[in-house]
Amino acid sequence: MTSDFRISDSPANDSEIGDSSANDSVIGDSSANDSVIGDSRARDSRRGGSPAGGSAGQGSPPGGPPAESRLRAYARLGKLDVYDYYPAVAVALSALVLPGGRLTSEALTASALFLCGSVFVIVAMVALDDVTGYRDGSDITNYGPDDPLRNKRRKPLVSGALTVRQALVFARVTAVMGALLWAGAALTAPHRPTWTLVLLAVLFVVSLQYSYGLKISYHGFQEAFICGLGVGMVMATYGLAAGHFSGFVLVQGVLFGLGPLMFGVYSNTNDIPGDRAVGRPTVAALTTPRGNAVFVGALSAAEFLLGLAASATGLAPWWFAPLMLPVTALRTRQYLLGFRTGDIMRARRIGFRAHRLGFVLLIAANLLAGAEAAA
Repeated sequence: MTSDFRISDSPANDSEIGDSSANDSVIGDSSANDSVIGDSRARDSRRGGSPAGGSAGQGSPPGGPPAESRLRAYARLGKLDVYDYYPAVAVALSALVLPGGRLTSEALTASALFLCGSVFVIVAMVALDDVTGYRDGSDITNYGPDDPLRNKRRKPLVSGALTVRQALVFARVTAVMGALLWAGAALTAPHRPTWTLVLLAVLFVVSLQYSYGLKISYHGFQEAFICGLGVGMVMATYGLAAGHFSGFVLVQGVLFGLGPLMFGVYSNTNDIPGDRAVGRPTVAALTTPRGNAVFVGALSAAEFLLGLAASATGLAPWWFAPLMLPVTALRTRQYLLGFRTGDIMRARRIGFRAHRLGFVLLIAANLLAGAEAAA
């Protein structure tokens, strides 16, 4: 399986292993192969053994990276260096800054609790994803002794820094913390519309089932989830703070969610062999190379067309689509580099930059729209 959830890597992490290597993930890793040694390691991992011999959690395996602190290992397990979903809260709140008086102290408190809860929920999600990747053998193959160039420290189960049991306990504790913080956000929020409360419950349940439990990413919902998580975080924050639905904010939520998706699909393109081997039906794994290129191109065009339609219909200000053109320019460069030049991993890194520029422009759009309304 392509573990690490395909949203759990920053572009900087690719530099540790070189441009030609597979990604550690988005919400992903480069996928497992079907080698005999990979299969035998998978069987060993199900019995609780370390992939390199000895017991996991008892220091680094022979030939592995030097041992590091337990706290650092847990931070790596939770991928705390990856933040690309968390600005969803800032995008939503920026829609309430102007005109003044709409962003109350209660809304800020609830949003802070929601943000903290989101960190815990996503940490639990990616930890469970690592457990699945270790158990099915993909992480063991990709980060084991046969591939010394990969940064094994990003996989504490493979490096031997943590055991599966420790990872599961960590995931359960962080999931409970996330649930409590989200409940606190709902209780302290100035508004609790029914649709927002339902959205919070759905986000929590589905996030923990991404690659563990129901394993929704194995049933054709991976791409939808990657985008939907971003949409849900924007809308949940806005619902608790504002108490009503906004079409313009929904457009921004979809554009925000498309950001992680638009580096996730490049990870999927890189990981086609492994995803097919473990039965994860991404679009890239299910279709032909040409079909995948058409799919990614359609997503890139849809991002621009959504903003254009919002401006044309009055759902967004007329200047919204032109404001987002720098993102479109990066998307064009990303696509050409990935599918014309064939450098998928460099194209993926452009996706990170496009997403981060995009949410900055969304915040700017909200402030400009608010200033116009206040004038």
